[in-house]
Amino acid sequence: MLFGFELHTVYLFTLIIVGCITILYLLFSELFDGFFEGIPFVDPAVILSFITITSAGGFLLKKFTSMSDLLIFFIACIISAIISSLIYFFILVPLKSAEVSLAYTEESLGGQVGKVIVPIPVDGYGEIVIETVNGIISKRATGFENEAIEYDEQVLIIEAKQGTVYVKKYESALQFKL
Repeated sequence: MLFGFELHTVYLFTLIIVGCITILYLLFSELFDGFFEGIPFVDPAVILSFITITSAGGFLLKKFTSMSDLLIFFIACIISAIISSLIYFFILVPLKSAEVSLAYTEESLGGQVGKVIVPIPVDGYGEIVIETVNGIISKRATGFENEAIEYDEQVLIIEAKQGTVYVKKYESALQFKL
């Protein structure tokens, strides 16, 4: 007996209540993630899954075995710790590190290598493409020192301002080796 209820009833109600809280957390997780950002190893998804699995395991063990209540609780906690650890290390950590934004800033283009697809005339504009992990970016380009750059040349982006990238011909270190 716990709080005047049978133990399997406590496990069942805990499972139902924490299961509902878990569903709400999944729907509104973006709001709660900021609260736990700076605390290492505290992830609400892992804590909720630990409590849910513990209560489910406790309920099933209490219902179908004749072990003591304390032993049932310890076995349920051990099983839950193992499963919660697997969820954390093999699902949540890879998902968090896999977040990649498709957005880029003009400042992030500096130092990248592109390819001219529309020739750049002296004191004029052409177009280059930059291949990134997120896809191909096409940008208006002009020579950094107002030089002409031919089609299909590789260029190094020196800077980017107001939607235009300033480029120079790219001279790879491999070109100078004999």
